[in-house]
Formats: sequence, structure tokens, C-alpha cells
Amino acid sequence: MNPHHRHHHHDPATGNPFDDKAATWDDDPTKIERARVVAAAIRDAIAPGATTRVLEYGAGTGLVSQFLAPHVGSLVLADTSRGMREAMEHKITTGVLPDDALVVDWDLADGTAPEASFDVVVTVLTLHHLPDPATALRAFAELLPAGGHVCIADLDEEDGSFHGDAHEGHVHHGFDRDDLRRQLEAAGFRDVQFSHVHSLERDSSTYPVFLAVARL
Repeated sequence: MNPHHRHHHHDPATGNPFDDKAATWDDDPTKIERARVVAAAIRDAIAPGATTRVLEYGAGTGLVSQFLAPHVGSLVLADTSRGMREAMEHKITTGVLPDDALVVDWDLADGTAPEASFDVVVTVLTLHHLPDPATALRAFAELLPAGGHVCIADLDEEDGSFHGDAHEGHVHHGFDRDDLRRQLEAAGFRDVQFSHVHSLERDSSTYPVFLAVARL
């Protein structure tokens, strides 16, 4: 595994919209609670163990991985936002994340997977930011052996109000579960299971969050 393997498809001059949010991201108790609930649901679904190798893609500040860490073997945390990566590096330094966790700048949006292998790929509220989720799912499949799992927590289909006008460009308004099931199966996954895992409150609206678990 080469932590220097980099893909950059964004113009560094414009920066990443998440860079500015990283410093205060964990100040929101609802984000902590969401991460705790999603991590618990992932543990229930796949029962990881002391040798389980986990990649969290779009890991942000590493909150979900913090809750998974005591129950898995190793963690690689990928995010294209430098601010988020710095936040995770700080957590490793201060012992909030395990000292053997690895933070990487991998962009799997174009379907290119680095030379690495994991038992589980976890991605939480990241897929709806990717222009072509199906391509990323194929990259996830390349990173997993037969029997490996993907765990995707994201928004059920919504009317676009969740992000409002704040995010220009390629943002999906959640996912239709049947569409995502077909995309997962096209990428080689099977036994796709959906469950309702959480709800996000925003501007007095409630947005359900699903967990999709599938295996190769």
C-alpha cells in the first residue's frame, strides 16, 4: 500500500468545500451520534473481528472509524479534503484514532483503485457527492476479496432540499434503493441488504438514512 498514491481531479486553486468545515465538524453532537449509530449498525451487519481490514472512504474527520476502531483489525481513512485529512492525522497523534491508522488521499471517483486490499469498505454520506457513484462502486469491488463487504450509509431519495443551493454541481438527491441495488450488483456485489439506520434533521425536515450492506 502506497500512501503517496494520489489522484487529483479537482482544481487545487478552488480548494475543497470541506476543508473549511473540518476544524469545527466534530463540534456538532448530532454528527457524533450519527457516527455512533451507523458504526453500531455496521458492526451488527458484518460482525468484524481482530483481523478485519477496513477502508473508510470519504472518512471526513474519522468519526465512524473512531467507533469502529475497537472492533476491527486495521483502519485506512481516505478523504480528498486536506482539511479533513489533517483533522484525522491530529486524532491519530492525540490517540483518538489508533496510532496504526493510515490517512490517505485517494480519489476513487474515476474507478481507479490503488494496489491495496481490505475486508470491508465503509462510506457514509459520501456517495451522493460523487458524479458517478457506479464507477466508485467498481473501485470498491477491486479493493475487496471474494467475501468482502461494502457498507454504504447514505440518504434515501429526497427532493434536493437537503443540500439546498449550497452545493453546486454533481450532488445526487439521495438514492433510490432499487437503483443503488442494481448499481451494486453491476459492480459484482450480491446479497444486498438495506435497512433504515438513522434520520437527519435539517431545517425542520427529516431525512432518512439507509445502510446498504453487500458482499462480493
